[in-house]
Amino acid sequence: MSTFDVAKVREDFPILGREINGHPLVYLDSANTSHKPVQVLDVMRSYWERSNANVSRSVHTLGTESTTAYEDARAKVAAFIGARSADEVVFTKNSSEAINLAAHSLGASLVAGDEVVISEMEHHSNIVPWQLLCERTGARLRWFGITDDGLLDESGISALITEQTKIVSLVHMSNILGTINDVSRIVARAHEVGAVVLLDCSQSVPHLPLNVVELGADLIAFTGHKMLGPTGIGVLWGRGTLLAEMPPFLGGGSMIETVTMEHTTYAAPPARFEAGTPPIAEAIGLGAAVDYLSGIGMTAIHEHEMELTGYALKTLAGIDGVRVFGPGTPDGRGGTVSFDVAGVHPHDVGQILDGLGVEVRVGHHCARPVCARFGVSSMTRASFYLYNTTAEIDALASGVEQVKKVFSS
Repeated sequence: MSTFDVAKVREDFPILGREINGHPLVYLDSANTSHKPVQVLDVMRSYWERSNANVSRSVHTLGTESTTAYEDARAKVAAFIGARSADEVVFTKNSSEAINLAAHSLGASLVAGDEVVISEMEHHSNIVPWQLLCERTGARLRWFGITDDGLLDESGISALITEQTKIVSLVHMSNILGTINDVSRIVARAHEVGAVVLLDCSQSVPHLPLNVVELGADLIAFTGHKMLGPTGIGVLWGRGTLLAEMPPFLGGGSMIETVTMEHTTYAAPPARFEAGTPPIAEAIGLGAAVDYLSGIGMTAIHEHEMELTGYALKTLAGIDGVRVFGPGTPDGRGGTVSFDVAGVHPHDVGQILDGLGVEVRVGHHCARPVCARFGVSSMTRASFYLYNTTAEIDALASGVEQVKKVFSS
C-alpha cells in the first residue's frame, strides 16, 4: 500500500477541485505536464513580491537575495539527483533545450564517419537534435529498435555501438510506452568504446528515486513542469570534467570570463551554459517542487504509481476491444499507459472522455516512430502521478465503456 495519504496530498493542488463539463476533474495527463502544489505557487509569488531582481549582477539587497535563492535551487536539484556538486547542474528552459545544448556542444568535434546512436523509443526532442547534428557534420545516425513487448532491442548492441560511436542518447523512461529502460548494459558498452552517454530523464526524474552517479551516464536532461514545478525551467546535469571540456552553446551575458574586441574566454560551468538572464523565479519554483517531492519521498511516490499502473493495466485489459501498448506488468514500467480502442480514433476517445471530466492525451505524443512501430497513427495515453487514485482509473474505464457505446450505436 502507499506510504502517504493521497487525499491529503490532493488538498495541496487547488486545480484538482475543479469541475470539467459538470464532472469532477480527473487529470490523467501528468506525463504531459503536472499540476503545481500551493507550496510551489506560494514560493514563486513570494519571490516576485519581495525579492525580484536579476542574479549574479548586483550587490544590492534584492540582487543578493535573488542570487542566493537561485543558487539554493541549484543545490536542491543537485542533491535531489545525487550529483557530486551543484556546479554540475545547468539550468535550461526545458529538456529540449538541454538536449540541444548537448548536441551542439558535444557535436562541435564530430566529423564525417563518426556515429550517434539513439533509439526508436525516443521523444522527438531526442531525435531531431541528433538528426540536425548529423546533417551538419556528416556523422551517421543509428538506433536501437523496439521489441513487441515495448522494450529496447539490445540484441545487436555490439554491432550498433562501435569504435565509430561518439555519442549515445537514450530515453530512460518512455513517455508513450511507460517502459523504464535498464540502461546499464548500454552505458557500459558505450564507455567501452569511449562514447559519451546522455539520458533523457524527463519522465523518470519526476517519478523514480534516481542517482546520477549510480545511473552511470555522462549527461542527463529533465524538465521542471513534469515534476510539480513551473514551465520554462529544465536541467542538464553533466559530469564536472565533461562539462569543463564542452564549449558554450549560446553567447551573451554571464557566461564569460573576459571579453575584448578580439577574443572572449568563458566562465566555468554551469555559468558557461547559462547565457543571459535565466528563468529565476522558475528555478526557485523548481527548488520548491524538489522540496515537496523530497518531503513525501520518491520511493513512496514510485510505489504509489506502481499500484495505480498495475490497477490500470488490469482494468483496461478487462475491456473488450482495448489494446494496451508496452510492458504488460507494472514491473519495469512507469505510470504511463497508452492504449487503443478498436475502431475509434484516439481524438474521438479524448473528446468523449473530456466530456466526462477525464483528461487524457491523444495523438502521437511527440514519439511518432513508436506509433509507426506498433502500426497505429496515434494512441490514447493516461498518465498518473502522486495525486491520482484508483477511483480515477475507474472513471477512465467507465469513460472508455461510454466511448464503445457511442461508437457501437
